[in-house]
Amino acid sequence: MPSTLDVYLARSTLSQDDARIIQELAKYIQVFADITQADVFIDCPVEEKKTALVVAQASPSTAKSLYKSSVVGQLALGQNEPAVLFSLTSGKSVIGSRGVSQEQTVMQQSVVPIKNPEGKTIGTLIMEQDISEKIEQEKNVEMLIETTEHLSETLLQIAMSESQVLSLMHEGIILFDYRQIVTYANARSYELMKEIGFEIPIKGQRIERFFEGMFSKENFQANGGMIFEELQFGKKSLLVKAVSIYREQNAVGGVILIRDITEIKEKEKQLMIKSAVIKEIHHRVKNNLQTISSLLRLQMRRSASSELEKVYRESINRINSIAIIHEYLAQDGINVIDFKEIVEKIAKTIISSMLRPEQSIQITIDAESSVHLSSEKATSLALVVTELIQNSVIHGFGDRQSGMITIRIERHEQEMLIQVIDNGVGIGYNGAQVQNGHLGLKIVETLVSEDLSGSLHFRDTGHGTAVTIRYPVEVRGEECELQNPLGR
Repeated sequence: MPSTLDVYLARSTLSQDDARIIQELAKYIQVFADITQADVFIDCPVEEKKTALVVAQASPSTAKSLYKSSVVGQLALGQNEPAVLFSLTSGKSVIGSRGVSQEQTVMQQSVVPIKNPEGKTIGTLIMEQDISEKIEQEKNVEMLIETTEHLSETLLQIAMSESQVLSLMHEGIILFDYRQIVTYANARSYELMKEIGFEIPIKGQRIERFFEGMFSKENFQANGGMIFEELQFGKKSLLVKAVSIYREQNAVGGVILIRDITEIKEKEKQLMIKSAVIKEIHHRVKNNLQTISSLLRLQMRRSASSELEKVYRESINRINSIAIIHEYLAQDGINVIDFKEIVEKIAKTIISSMLRPEQSIQITIDAESSVHLSSEKATSLALVVTELIQNSVIHGFGDRQSGMITIRIERHEQEMLIQVIDNGVGIGYNGAQVQNGHLGLKIVETLVSEDLSGSLHFRDTGHGTAVTIRYPVEVRGEECELQNPLGR
């Protein structure tokens, strides 16, 4: 069975020999992470240009990690990590580059190319370290206070170890000294400031003049020396990050980063609109299904045939199971479902509608805290579970006063397992084929084979019936397809 690393390496453009080099190096990145007290990653090239794939990650056990969850298998985009793409394309190292993480933590990133015996760059080794608490002790910070008059040049040398990296930066960069006077501003910052109506020279100005006093000393102090804001100027959206550098509790300067996020905000707006429309569609489908269920229930009450009433009740339960799925999607507006929660609702609905007053049937759900499935798979499985529970109630406990049904849900790396087990009268045979004419079991057989591409097995346990369903899960997992490209 291929390892997770093998799966992700297969998505890269590496040859088998180069992939083996990466596999060997990946064995030691945990040691690197512990020794350097940094988050360590290995990124490899893929066919998409200006993009790299994260194939390995290690968080330090000797220090706090910058990340709350794994990013292995996600994409590193050039616009978010220019140093990584620069190292991949040039074969050069980028050491000591500084920035601010998404958690508003001062971060230092070093990128080293990984090369094969022929000298070709086949990946990058990336180390990211939280330096917010250590910034006063570093050699680079000592350079900052050699002279406040040359603070901008010193900060620039620390932020970029090689001049080529500057050309890859998408942000406007403004550096200021202990007096909060701008000592350096790159061309991009001039472009962005001009677009929002600030056309006078930036260099030499006090930073308090920018963005309506946002960078006042009082505001820096109130926010612990770090300001992070999204600002709107007409149709233009800017993300502004400012970090004040301190030594011995005295401010010695700082850096302001300005990024144009207008396009990103517009895409977010479109996504929000689409999400609202999708949620409304699910809500209307759920309401329509409930209306149909109510009409069938009225018709059932007019019927004098017990057999016809049973058919109506089974159909109503099928409709209600699908309605529960759409109700869940209408609330959360996502395409992935907690299947354990859905099964619990379905079980309660069926028991309340089908049990005779004197009957007592208990249903137990044996599953992990949450089992997330795509909406398509969850809908098919919901109908399968509905039919199997109905079958147990009608045929397994037809004349009995009490009973127990256990629903077991297990998700393995490449397989999903669902079992419905009861202590009823038993099905009377073992095998993979339905041996009688029950419509419900025929529905189960069709859904498992055609919708899930899975297998079905019936077993008479001697004291009840056990139905086992298995179906394959894609290697990437159903949720992985919903993840966004990496933006570390």
